[in-house]
Amino acid sequence: MIRWLLSMAALTMMMVGSAAAQSYPNRTITFVVSFAPGGLSDVPARLLANEMQKHIGASIVVENKPGASGINGGSHVVRSNPDGYTLLVSAISEVQNLHYLSVPYNALKDLSPIGKIADGPTLVLIVGAKSNFKTLDDVIAYAKANPGKLNFSTSGPATSPAIAVSQLNSLAGTDILHVAYRGTGPATGAVASGEVQGAFVFYPSAKAMLEDGQVRALAVANTKRIPELPNVPTMAELGYKDFVHNAFVGLTAPRGTPKEIIATLNKALNETVASPEFRKRLAQLGMSAPAQPNTPETYGQFLAKETAYQAELAKLTGHRKKD
Repeated sequence: MIRWLLSMAALTMMMVGSAAAQSYPNRTITFVVSFAPGGLSDVPARLLANEMQKHIGASIVVENKPGASGINGGSHVVRSNPDGYTLLVSAISEVQNLHYLSVPYNALKDLSPIGKIADGPTLVLIVGAKSNFKTLDDVIAYAKANPGKLNFSTSGPATSPAIAVSQLNSLAGTDILHVAYRGTGPATGAVASGEVQGAFVFYPSAKAMLEDGQVRALAVANTKRIPELPNVPTMAELGYKDFVHNAFVGLTAPRGTPKEIIATLNKALNETVASPEFRKRLAQLGMSAPAQPNTPETYGQFLAKETAYQAELAKLTGHRKKD
């Protein structure tokens, strides 16, 4: 009797879940962004929300839940009902945090991938316009001759700029110091003002200052030169193979979200990223639309691969968290 009752209860839950999926969506969807407004995941999230709501037939709002290097927002979504109405705009921090910080959830296990929103931008090594450093070799030579006297700004520990500095120290045998600022904007401004000698920053954060001549780019951490800076060499060209730091933005849902809802969201996502206007707006941010096929499966595979890459970086830089 008990076994029969349990079977009936399970069947009832499946039927309720199926009915909910069939009527989805019937109210406002929330995109949770784990960082402050104006950041590298926030701007694409708002572009997506504005256009994707036209394809999915429901309003989409963006809610910022910053703090703890993105953990606050991720934790909120993981704890949310898996009904497709609370989604996480995931970024590279989700896979980086696993290797540097104590995270109360596992991004690969507790979140269901929906699809990628955008690729890029890449990190750019910048120095002040009045700096004597004209090349990366100049930076390395000075750092070796003056251990601990060269300061690079970062947007905080366990972020791509900080990891890149540690990686350069490991590969070049230097002792460049990290100076943490409250975000990429202040970190970039510190280079322009001369408070620090350099920084690795994502291209959009440096774009205006590069164009105004306040800072100078010495290298890009990409597999190839970027269209926005065609005359700036890659780190690989300068002798640092596999020195790649690219951001990405994607969409995930709490584990247990019905597959039918995931499929509906993926379809609307891909219809949005295919839009010429959406792609144009991404390009202005130094980002590009994801390659096709852009499925939950391909995004999940990408996240797994990126997580493994970040694990190797954590080992290389010597900053891997202790289990």
